[in-house]
Amino acid sequence: MMKHALRALALPVAFLLLIPAASTREDPPLRGFTTASAKIQREWEAKFRAMPDPARMREAMRRLSLRPHHLGSPYGKDNAEWLRAQFASYGFDATIERFDVLFPTPVTRVLELVAPTKFTARLDEPVLKEDPTSNQKGEQLPTYNAYSADGDVTAPLVYVNYGVPADYDLLERQGVSVKGAIVIARYGGSWRGIKPKVAYEHGAVGALIYSDPKDDGFVAGETYPAGPFRPKDGVQRGSVLDMPTYPGDPLTPDIGAVPGATRLDRKDAVTIMKIPVMPISWADAQPLLAALTGPVAPPAWRGGLPITYRVGPGAARVHLKLAFDWTLKPMYNVIAKLPGSTHPDEWVLRGNHHDGWVNGAEDPISGLVAELEEARALGELVKQGWRPKRTIIYAAWDGEEPALLGSTEWVEQHQVELRQKGVFYLNTDSNGRGMFGVDGSHSLERFANEVSRDIIDPETGAPVGTRERASRISGGNKEARTRSELRIGALGSGSDFTPFLQHVGIPTLNVGFGGEDDGGIYHSIYDSFAWYTRFSDTSFVYGRALAQAAGTMIMRVASADVLPAEFGNLSETARGYITELKTLRENTAKDIEELNRQIADGVFALVNDPRRPMTAPRAQASAPVLNFAPLENASVSLDSAAAKFERAYGALPASNAAAASLAQVNALLRQGDQVLLLPDGLPRRPWYRHSLYAPGYYTGYGVKTMPGVREAIEQKDWKLADAEILRIAAALLRESDLVTRSAALLEQAVGARPLP
Repeated sequence: MMKHALRALALPVAFLLLIPAASTREDPPLRGFTTASAKIQREWEAKFRAMPDPARMREAMRRLSLRPHHLGSPYGKDNAEWLRAQFASYGFDATIERFDVLFPTPVTRVLELVAPTKFTARLDEPVLKEDPTSNQKGEQLPTYNAYSADGDVTAPLVYVNYGVPADYDLLERQGVSVKGAIVIARYGGSWRGIKPKVAYEHGAVGALIYSDPKDDGFVAGETYPAGPFRPKDGVQRGSVLDMPTYPGDPLTPDIGAVPGATRLDRKDAVTIMKIPVMPISWADAQPLLAALTGPVAPPAWRGGLPITYRVGPGAARVHLKLAFDWTLKPMYNVIAKLPGSTHPDEWVLRGNHHDGWVNGAEDPISGLVAELEEARALGELVKQGWRPKRTIIYAAWDGEEPALLGSTEWVEQHQVELRQKGVFYLNTDSNGRGMFGVDGSHSLERFANEVSRDIIDPETGAPVGTRERASRISGGNKEARTRSELRIGALGSGSDFTPFLQHVGIPTLNVGFGGEDDGGIYHSIYDSFAWYTRFSDTSFVYGRALAQAAGTMIMRVASADVLPAEFGNLSETARGYITELKTLRENTAKDIEELNRQIADGVFALVNDPRRPMTAPRAQASAPVLNFAPLENASVSLDSAAAKFERAYGALPASNAAAASLAQVNALLRQGDQVLLLPDGLPRRPWYRHSLYAPGYYTGYGVKTMPGVREAIEQKDWKLADAEILRIAAALLRESDLVTRSAALLEQAVGARPLP
């Protein structure tokens, strides 16, 4: 006790050294609140943040992860019913919304090395006496990749590193083809679904994905159960659905998978893989890799196994046989509502999924138990007299693991209503210990920073934002010392925020703690209560911090007089993206020029090793000049609009503006991300509509910013790049117009003088 008291006395001086000078003054009123309402808001928030209980979270995790709870499982339905009852006991109007979705599960799994020697893969994760739930074999999904194709193929084996497009470029130069082959790739470098997608594009007939110990096994640290990393037989399950094209049920794109829905024939579902795909452990992968002949793999391709990594092909031949049950499975979303007192038709949404690949203690239950504690605490506040102005909706999604099924189907089913009523979506998924991470809509960057100053890190006593700033400074980020607000990241995909932000355009944040709890149990049977309580947030204090942070965000948006949007940071971020695109075009042009010059000068022939020959790359067409002026002009317009808006916003604290006049402002602000949507969506994948953020076509989860232009440049499709510049510029001008109109209404409401 004394030790912590001394720390509390010493910390403020250190904190001041890490906070930009502009931030050392007295905190301004809460963004979005008048001075009078901010005082009341802070009082309620203080009561709320005292309520989340780590012991309750621990017990909830134990209960929810007690048995396997994948989509369609008995315990998955049991968990949904239990969650509905919990939300109802907190005072929410809680229901279960069912959808029926295509979720294939394995019937046949065979993997054999048939030449030059014989080996049959185990394809099983062994029971560990140290992990009581690892023995539930009758309920566990076996190791597999969902939405693999059925198939029975025997073919040569080729090692393709991470299996991303650049790896195939190098193979081509080595004279190695994967046409008619089964490829083996290691996890990492990109999302798993990209690997069979690219393999198929290059003519492969099957794909294996293994976990190399260099990435998350014994090279990284002690393996489970002695330590947190992946044991030799551990396998990462996971979906390989082509979610960068569209997530959700592959048979019902853009509509909810409800009874009577028009469904595609499975053969016409473009997101299902065209070749069989299987995940395996490194113990099963090692004999396959050791059997390869052919060129030695480049240094960057070599993992942690005690073998010589070779590319192949050669004598090594593999038999892969997979078959699946392709029937529809029931899916259960839990939807819980607290009605708003004055704006019931404005929705503040909060979500975390409840399904796991197996027991799923870390992914997703660590985030879900925080959500439950938030809801319980909000229910207690209601009993004490608190009322949110806007309706709060808490959701526990089903089917996230296979393809963001629960959230996507719900959004597609309710998309008209969401566009009218959706104000904010806050997502969490797995939670660990360490730094507080925030990604999302940059109109909410200032809001996120404001909240991060009010949440205390449980192990250091510092505000979580201050700790994150220190982390960035120590990592060499010079801007973190001087910029008043920490930048938040952009969102690609990989969790339930995707349909809210990128399909219907609801301002979105995704938050969570992590970075100080490494491990290798992801999507395995060892993602268990035993593992989590030994190696992650063992005391659940970061679960409490997550509940405090997320709940504070929900309370502020739900009760704000004016929605807490800020467009200066959004404009600055967009301007940075434009600069990146110009640099990308310039560097691409220089790279093409240099490549062509080296080809013309015979450089590749001169440096080629006759004993390890590689073909020279093909010459490329020169890069034309792109006209970025429309984007730059739109950015200037948004800068001006953002300044006008902020001037009016600054008058809000002292204002006595009528709620009716502010309601007009809020009606516009709700559309802040909607006007950034592209009516026809992105090239090749119209389901994704946001002009600023999308998962990369060949990155999966990883974000591409201003994706239409960025990916066109990367693909050297210069005509498309020009067209996408105009489309994104038009979106930024729509945003500028909305912000300008919002500023004018706000000026009228609060009596602010307009900018000259």
